Amino acid sequence: MPPPGVPHHHRPRTPAPGPPEGRTAPWRSLPRTTAPPPVPHRPARPSPPGPVRTHTWEPPKGYAAAGARTGLQLARTSLDGSLPEAPICGTLGFRLTATEEGLAVFEGEPGEHLFNPMGTVHGGYMAALLDSALGTAVLTALPAGRAYTTVQLGVHLVRPVLADTPTLRCEGRAVHVGRTTATAQARIVGATDGRLYAHGTATCAVFALPGAA
Repeated sequence: MPPPGVPHHHRPRTPAPGPPEGRTAPWRSLPRTTAPPPVPHRPARPSPPGPVRTHTWEPPKGYAAAGARTGLQLARTSLDGSLPEAPICGTLGFRLTATEEGLAVFEGEPGEHLFNPMGTVHGGYMAALLDSALGTAVLTALPAGRAYTTVQLGVHLVRPVLADTPTLRCEGRAVHVGRTTATAQARIVGATDGRLYAHGTATCAVFALPGAA
């Protein structure tokens, strides 16, 4: 009770117990924080005028649509037009030009539309070209009803590719084709001067072609 004559609202308040000696209550030592200001929206910059590149492609069809054919026969459907070429060929600008059993040859046209920030053709272009030749070389050695998929790809880039680099030729050769695995090797060279730009290897899994009779 407050002393007589002292209003109730003037009663001294008992201080709240503090932290143990030598310690500071964390909720008292931390400064007040506020939410960070919102990041202002940055409108997209209009693209500068420059070259425009377009391409078209036919709806892709799987090899199963070609019926019971050997891998070599399937690969040649892209050469004779029986089946449309894979859409990635038009996207990146390369094409299958020759096939034999255990061999596949692709050619591609470099350009600045394939550049990386360093001003050279992106290594992914060479990787895609190598993978295409390596896998197709394996395909050409498969019997009817068998298919493949790449499970390991090794790429070695030995010379930069520039916008004015002439046509590139990638030749892939099957090294081993078994019932469940296959390996292949390939080289990318200048189609006219034979200069080496990249080389690579692949390991493929071999399995029954989905949808094959």
